Amino acid sequence: MANVTANRSGLYEDPREEWLALHHEDILDPARPIVDPHHHLWDRGGQRYLLDDIVKDVESGHNIVATVYVDCRSMYRAHGPEALRPVGEVEFANGVAAMSASGGYGPAKICAGIVGHVDLRLGDAAKPVLEAEIAAGNGRFRGIRHSSAWDADPAVAGMYASRPQGLLRDANFRKGFACLAPLGLSFDAWLFHPQIGELADLARAFPGTTIVLDHCGGPAGTGRYANQRDEVFKQWKASIADVATCPNVVVKLGGLAMKLLGYDFHDRARPPSSEELATAWRPYIETCIEAFGPDRCMFESNFPPDKGHCSYQVIFNAFKRIAVHYNETEKAALFSGTAARVYRLELG
Repeated sequence: MANVTANRSGLYEDPREEWLALHHEDILDPARPIVDPHHHLWDRGGQRYLLDDIVKDVESGHNIVATVYVDCRSMYRAHGPEALRPVGEVEFANGVAAMSASGGYGPAKICAGIVGHVDLRLGDAAKPVLEAEIAAGNGRFRGIRHSSAWDADPAVAGMYASRPQGLLRDANFRKGFACLAPLGLSFDAWLFHPQIGELADLARAFPGTTIVLDHCGGPAGTGRYANQRDEVFKQWKASIADVATCPNVVVKLGGLAMKLLGYDFHDRARPPSSEELATAWRPYIETCIEAFGPDRCMFESNFPPDKGHCSYQVIFNAFKRIAVHYNETEKAALFSGTAARVYRLELG
């Protein structure tokens, strides 16, 4: 698969540094250790977000101690067997991790964990590709993401409109999925809220595989879901309660600054404050924490996609405002403990 343009999906707004600079906040609870378990790196389509860029963000005030790189179809190999081309992304992320580990780019361990991509529709043939990515990760490779995001409305699905419907139920996909647990690998799930039930079915079929539900389960508020926030929230909440009964599923709290949710923060003259974002996001995040418990939840930046709405300072300030009523043990899990455990990160 060739590299795609930075934002062909239409699901998020490209970052605008001059616009983001119109709002600055002091850092709340600045000493709190944070593991950012979900970010991307890319240089494509006129958009660049690489090591120097994420270092600038993570050093903007919050105490980021480590990050996890997640598949975004970046730096695939240009040649060789199609199935093995995603190995290039793991090689790239591991190279960035090695640069960070030199200590020359600040104290945070960037790309301490790596989540790549393998086409699980390969079935049993997915195993050698997974093994190649394990080798390429040099001890940092933790699992894969194979997006199943799909919707009948192209205004919702964007670039995912051409993806297969019902991927998580596909027999060949499940054969490939069966390769993960024996290799000690996890699965990141990126989907839209109507598909959460399919993920719950997958989780029950493979109780020994750790599944990470990305971006609060993708509650949609665009296209055919526009102006239906209350009804969508009701459906989404019921699905979250159901999938949370699967003990092998954990959830990332974030991805809510994408346009998918239906908010217009990116169209405003000034960026939103953390108070505004906390107000908008609190129902979604508190629902997830109530359903899963703090030990199965982790705050994520989802940068640079979520950077289209707010800065790194603001996004984690918003999370800290939402988490203010949780006790210290719960906060430690939400901001670092769950991510470190799920992705097996050594923070010392």
